[in-house]
Amino acid sequence: MHTELTIETPHQRQNRHKAMEAISVLNALKEDFKSPIRSMGYFYDLFEKVYCRHEPLHEGKAKIGTMCIQIPSEIIYALEGIPIRLCNGFYTDDEIGSDLLPQKSCPLVKATVGWFASDNFSDKPDITFSPTTCDQKTKAGAIIGSFGHTVIDVGFPRTKESEESRHYWRESVKSFAVKLSKFQGKKLTKSNLESAIKKVGYAQSLYHKLTEFRKAKAVPILGVDMFLVTNAFFFDKIDEWIGAVEKLLAELEQRVNDGVNVAGKASPRIVYTGSPPIFPNYKIPLIIEESDAIIVADETCSSNRMFNDMVAVDEWNLYDMIDSVSDKYLKACTCPIFTQNDDRIRRIIQLVHTYKGDGVIYQAFAGCQVYEMEQRSVLAAMEREGIPILYIESDYSPSQHGQLTTRVEAFVESLKNRKRMKK
Repeated sequence: MHTELTIETPHQRQNRHKAMEAISVLNALKEDFKSPIRSMGYFYDLFEKVYCRHEPLHEGKAKIGTMCIQIPSEIIYALEGIPIRLCNGFYTDDEIGSDLLPQKSCPLVKATVGWFASDNFSDKPDITFSPTTCDQKTKAGAIIGSFGHTVIDVGFPRTKESEESRHYWRESVKSFAVKLSKFQGKKLTKSNLESAIKKVGYAQSLYHKLTEFRKAKAVPILGVDMFLVTNAFFFDKIDEWIGAVEKLLAELEQRVNDGVNVAGKASPRIVYTGSPPIFPNYKIPLIIEESDAIIVADETCSSNRMFNDMVAVDEWNLYDMIDSVSDKYLKACTCPIFTQNDDRIRRIIQLVHTYKGDGVIYQAFAGCQVYEMEQRSVLAAMEREGIPILYIESDYSPSQHGQLTTRVEAFVESLKNRKRMKK
């Protein structure tokens, strides 16, 4: 009797490793916390389908890759494309990217480059637009282009206060719309852009309703579950995402009425900021909530910053709508790539007060210079306000878990002691 030996290809091995990363986090979310939410099952199944079974969601549709949230999804939807945000949280892809970029590069950028290098997409982008926000992403776009992918830069200003920056960005968005229109062979019209603005705005309004529940004394949803919901918007079908969030809202309302609290009575309330938690790199958020704290709000580009501000239109004609879309993506942005970023500090303080936060945890990816450089000004601002803050530098590797846990647990305990002393 002969046993046939099956040799695993590098592509299959990469997919297996990514599936292991994904399922590990999904199992933690489903099994490690009390009071699971039934309607979160949609999101657990979605991530398992895409990252464990590698099933495509958008066959037959034009998939428009975006390297950052600064590329307007409203215009992509108006031109019948599917926006696929390509920020990547997989250590498997980070390791691949480490062979192509300097070792000290941001793990998110390395993982994104590694994703393209390995070509292990469930839904492969047909074209990618890369805003020139941080230097590493800007250079990564050129490297990805060398692999044979079509990557188009979209010029983004490094200041937002001046009228010159506003004009520059408006022209960049118009140029992006023209290029995408030509690629799609479709015309951007008043009707299709208005419809897209309203649909994306409705999705944002649902996020705002979700955050209202997090203001309650008894918090009905984990911060890590919220990150999963918002990360799903990176690639899910927008109508299905909307339907799933509507069901989640209905269940959360019932949980509030029933007094369900996913945290303990003494659990400190955390506002999370810094480098974005991108699935499955939920290392720090999981440590926080496994340490008997609860993330009640965040200031990150993978969640709050993505949904917080809606497009405000004065005149519903095509050119005014394009300008309104442009303004939303510039004025509302609190990314640390800007030379002056008082808006970000104000927003963090506002979130602490609005969500009754006990402290702030600021995570920066090792090699993400803008977040590393800005942490001093943020820490100084929190000190002036009397807001406790913990700064953590981490990467995508599974190492240092014990050391990070010790630091977070000590911070959480200090917040508990602070609350006891106030009583």
